Amino acid sequence: MQIRQTNKKFNFQKDTTFEQDIDPKQRAWIEVRGKALETNVRQLRSKLRKDCQFMAVVKADGYGHDAKVVSEYAIKGGASQLGVATLNEGIRLRSCGVKVPILILGNLYTKRDLIISFENDLMPTISSIGECLICNNIGKHFGSKFYLHLKVDTGMSRLGFECSKFVQQFEKIKSFENISIAGIYSHLSSADEINPFDSKSVTQLQRKKFQELLKKINLDKNQNIKIHLANSAGMLLNQDFHFDMVRIGLSMYGYSPLIKSEENFTLKPALFLKVKVSFIRIIDKGVSVSYGGKFVSTKKTKLAVLSIGYADGVLRNLSGKINVIHNSKLYPQVGSITMDQMMVDITGSNDIQVGSTMVLLGSEGDKTISPLHWAKESNTIPWEILCSFKNRLPRVQVD
Repeated sequence: MQIRQTNKKFNFQKDTTFEQDIDPKQRAWIEVRGKALETNVRQLRSKLRKDCQFMAVVKADGYGHDAKVVSEYAIKGGASQLGVATLNEGIRLRSCGVKVPILILGNLYTKRDLIISFENDLMPTISSIGECLICNNIGKHFGSKFYLHLKVDTGMSRLGFECSKFVQQFEKIKSFENISIAGIYSHLSSADEINPFDSKSVTQLQRKKFQELLKKINLDKNQNIKIHLANSAGMLLNQDFHFDMVRIGLSMYGYSPLIKSEENFTLKPALFLKVKVSFIRIIDKGVSVSYGGKFVSTKKTKLAVLSIGYADGVLRNLSGKINVIHNSKLYPQVGSITMDQMMVDITGSNDIQVGSTMVLLGSEGDKTISPLHWAKESNTIPWEILCSFKNRLPRVQVD
């Protein structure tokens, strides 16, 4: 086969305006409702003591919502600090003009990364004496204090100082002149368990262990060290978990992580997943649909093809288990969810056309589909559902 030669040259780098002309709602997109985030933060803050601060956890691009938008509205709602997982996430927020304190919840251990953290006014999580020494040397080099948080492992077996050694190590850390301890914290491993109120539950035992540890170290009240333990589930249990600050993720986005709660919250989901119908076809009885032919029509069936699939973050193991909403009516998804498309049975509908918008997650009229539903059907957790949505889904702010 001969390849045809051409002298015509294309320079796409010089003319990228075509990218800006694409309608973000052309195919599938995520609507982010900032006002819902702000309302959720205000409502959650109302359950805290007046002196307890609210850290909005905006890691994983704000749980898939867009970290910049989430940060903006969380701060409007009363969040005084932000939590991210990585150095890059913190730098991105600083580049967007975010000024509030930002804690990196992940572990930074190289001198280079810790210097970049210092230069961007980001607070690292420190889990060892070695990291403290690096931070102290960095602060000394720049003639300033390096603000950081110390993490203690009370039962997660992940990051953090060992409880049995922390008291002795803390005395040494306090002697470092170029470190400023902005916080001491731990992380609950099972706050969303079935019965966290039981005094012998893992959650209650972690809280007691953390409190006992705090009694053993000599904290200087003038240092204004923030003590924090609670995630969303811990915060919703009761004020015994609140300390000086809470770190709130899932509930800020509109979902309670607790199966049972003494509080009656009306949290508002901030994420709506929408998609347009790209094609409609009618198949006869006995026709298989999608890969593997796991769905076979039992009658003449009208199908809508939706331009979204597992490459966008809609898990393939949800195939045949979910519905979509159009004009306040539910329609079942059928056949295997493919990389870029899925099929929906719209038999009997007269108002669905090519270009019609369907809701995969969110509300319309009296119908609601939640990430909690998807999590149950795919045997996972709502956190994974929200964090699965890929960047090729545009985030559209609707406020």
